[in-house]
Amino acid sequence: MNVTIYHNPACGTSRNTLAMIRNAGIEPEVIEYLQNPPSREQLVKMIADAGLTVRGAIREKGTPYAELGLDNPDLTDEQLLDAMLETPILINRPFVVTPMGTRLARPSEVVLDILPDTHKGPFAKEDGEQVLDSEGRRLV
Repeated sequence: MNVTIYHNPACGTSRNTLAMIRNAGIEPEVIEYLQNPPSREQLVKMIADAGLTVRGAIREKGTPYAELGLDNPDLTDEQLLDAMLETPILINRPFVVTPMGTRLARPSEVVLDILPDTHKGPFAKEDGEQVLDSEGRRLV
């Protein structure tokens, strides 16, 4: 199965999501989007395929969101996309694309909705929260 994750290794949610993908026996294409941001077309498609609005795909925490005035409700989707592409840290993460769908994996276990049921045993997040039981069945 072809899986792509737009990943930030400094983000715990992104690391947990990547680990869940690998727990399913899949080695995804890992794109560190801060160094290699998606194209405008890819970003627009991911946002739409995930069922989000452009505003819903912006990361506010730990970014220059407020300083850039992106909380202004009069800004258009095009202006918001321009900001996200110019400053990729504004793209919320991790986006995961599979043949079963696209999700913004926040919380990380949302990725399970678009992965096959091929998990290899239990899985716990970095904080210890158990997500899969010993049989690889979803707990949350």
